[in-house]
Amino acid sequence: MSTETILIMGANGQIGLELAENLRGIYGENNVISADIKDLKNPAGIYEQLDVMDKDRMYEVIKKYKVTQVYLLAALLSATAEQKPKSAWNLNMEGLFNVLDAAKDGIIKKVYWPSSIAVFGPTTPMENTPQYTVMEPNTIYGISKQAGERFCEYYHQKYGVDVRSIRYPGLIGYKSAPGGGTTDYAVHIYHEALKTGTYECFLSEHTALPMMYMPDAIRATIELMDAPAEKVKIRSSYNLGGISFDPSQIAAEIKKHIPDFTITYKPDFRQAIADSWPKSIEDTRAREDWGWNPKYDLASMTQDMLDNLK
Repeated sequence: MSTETILIMGANGQIGLELAENLRGIYGENNVISADIKDLKNPAGIYEQLDVMDKDRMYEVIKKYKVTQVYLLAALLSATAEQKPKSAWNLNMEGLFNVLDAAKDGIIKKVYWPSSIAVFGPTTPMENTPQYTVMEPNTIYGISKQAGERFCEYYHQKYGVDVRSIRYPGLIGYKSAPGGGTTDYAVHIYHEALKTGTYECFLSEHTALPMMYMPDAIRATIELMDAPAEKVKIRSSYNLGGISFDPSQIAAEIKKHIPDFTITYKPDFRQAIADSWPKSIEDTRAREDWGWNPKYDLASMTQDMLDNLK
């Protein structure tokens, strides 16, 4: 394997922490640089304080470590973005342009940028949402992700930039705290089940959403980045399916392990966001193009989450 040097921007988030750990295992401690806007006192591995909107500083870091691949994970997520629309747009788009330009200018070879099921909207078919369909997002996060997809495809077609992307469903993991997403109830519920034995859910009982267990999401991301360029046929973003469930189903699964667990429902502004998103995702193209296949279902994920959180 040729030596790659990887820069992960937004490395302190839910995906970044686990991705960095996995990539260090593959490429070695010295070939993975984590970067985030926060100044960390005791980071794992090599760490740089970096604002994705500071293009000069980003180029400085890229040149310092001879970076070949950038994973751009820094973004304001759905629920947070609704509170600060302009900040969310600026962060989500400026950071992407800075990285795409670095690839266009030949400074880096490969870009990973995550999209989201938030690109879909209330007019999208909700069941088995196809790869190509109506996309009329009505959240600032979704709008910025849809625009980002178009720019990724544009930079690939116009300048030959090797950019790759996945439309993540809701992600569930035990290694970091929830980060301001609408699907984060499905992380929080496990913490509260163990801590207090009860959970008040901010979505209604039968709000089904597409979800994925973090180990599957990390594996998919690395598999897509490792795939030969000719197999990556979609340069906007790939649909990725995992598990679909609603709060009542995850609660029922938790009760198998914690029989006294109780859940109540108090929908807030995040309900409207969730209602505009698909219930399940069709991902044939990812399976056909680069061999995607999820390993976890609701039962195996719940077992693993509770075991690790204990």
